Amino acid sequence: MATTALTKSEKLALEARKFITRVYGWMAVALIISGLSALFAATSEPLYKLIWSGKHVGFYVLVVTEIALVIILSAIIGKISVAAAAFLFILYSIVNGLTLSAIFLVFEIHSIGVVFFISAGMFFAMSLYGRFTKQDLNSAGRYLMMALFGLVIASVVNLLLKSDILQWIISMVSLVVFIGLTAYDTNKIVRASELADGSDTFKKAAIYGALELYLDFLNIFLSLLNLFGKKR
Repeated sequence: MATTALTKSEKLALEARKFITRVYGWMAVALIISGLSALFAATSEPLYKLIWSGKHVGFYVLVVTEIALVIILSAIIGKISVAAAAFLFILYSIVNGLTLSAIFLVFEIHSIGVVFFISAGMFFAMSLYGRFTKQDLNSAGRYLMMALFGLVIASVVNLLLKSDILQWIISMVSLVVFIGLTAYDTNKIVRASELADGSDTFKKAAIYGALELYLDFLNIFLSLLNLFGKKR
């Protein structure tokens, strides 16, 4: 039985689809791992106490660890193997899940579920926009990154002020910023997929792209939860 060889354009299109599938596949895996880690930490009394007892030393250690993991992965992803990049990404999703364990004790389960699906809908809509828009989102991305930097500063300041009003403003602005970043990051991933060739370089790029979308989705979810979640 004769087989038809793929043309160059067909091969490129196939690699592009594989690349995008890897990105969203890794993102989905990370979200599942984080959710299970958060639920496990919330229902395991010894682990919960380790994270949240006293002056929350365990929590702050986890926060520093997850920031360090993102910095390390960003800095060395071009030099390490695909397996090592995957390991760091999975480790990050576990650590991040542990820091999120408090949401199961602060918010009602039903409220968490509703907000999760609303977040998924928003993320999906903006991801579709980023996928199919013909507009250049590079300039918007620069402004969004500046806004993100401002959000980080405001969040640090509010750790000292503990202002409910400022926290509400931070959550609202964060929601807008990460909705925008979802479209921008998706658009960037789609453009990268056009160059994908199935090499280890692009397999690692897919993991990094998944990390970006994972953070976008998670921050949309947390912003909505802070704004509209029903507390226990």
